[in-house]
Amino acid sequence: MAINVNTVYQTVLTILNKEQRGYLTPAEFNKVGSQVQLEVFEKYFDDLNQQLRVPQADVDYADRIVNLDEKIAIFKTFGNAVYDNTSNPGLAYFTLPTTDSYGGNVDFYRLGTVIYTNDRGKQIEVQRISRTDFYNTQMSSLTKASKDFPVYLYENRGNINSAGQPNVMTLQNVIYIEPSSIVSNIKVDYIRKPTDVIWGFTTGTAGQYIYNNNYFNPADGTGSIDFELHESEQTTVILRILAYAGVIIEDPTIIQVAASQVQSTEVNKKS
Repeated sequence: MAINVNTVYQTVLTILNKEQRGYLTPAEFNKVGSQVQLEVFEKYFDDLNQQLRVPQADVDYADRIVNLDEKIAIFKTFGNAVYDNTSNPGLAYFTLPTTDSYGGNVDFYRLGTVIYTNDRGKQIEVQRISRTDFYNTQMSSLTKASKDFPVYLYENRGNINSAGQPNVMTLQNVIYIEPSSIVSNIKVDYIRKPTDVIWGFTTGTAGQYIYNNNYFNPADGTGSIDFELHESEQTTVILRILAYAGVIIEDPTIIQVAASQVQSTEVNKKS
């Protein structure tokens, strides 16, 4: 389950207003909430890397690697890469999916496994290699990539503008695959970016904000979007938002207390 955006916002307001410290508007909350969600989300990967280096408890529900993977799994998905040989003739590539296999529009975040389904219907994992190896392996018949042992290069590219220069406004990550005879049947497992948080509202007769619990409708901009993080992160989310709120309302006490609690929580997770 996700973390209810209204629960978080009301908790933050209660703490801020308990001693009339200040107020966090919905617009401010949405920006801060989305930033905090990204911070917590990105930290999962650093924490996972750290936990892989230490022994884990062989006890149900106490294995930190398993627990971290469960939190990341919320954002795991897969989709088909699209072949493109028109944007840069002679150097074809595959663009990463913007729609996953479930039909949802997603923002690509981190690449996982690349799978090629050959003519016999067999799924083969495409090996990721460096640019130097990508070229050098093609120089020998012994190491040259084949449809049974394909390789890929994962890099960033930009479309060329009228002046012949890369357009930095259209930079995108793409996959170059060898052998070049592979032009379809490429699927990628990847991590998507969390959707921005939105506390939607309507305005009451007295000018007050009334929470709109309908799912966000991009057509008219109404509705709300919950935090997509695992519900166990609710305390961390609230504390981090309070730290930012302290900056917005210029209250150093809130900043210090929230930052101290966040640090204490992180220490307990790793000790």
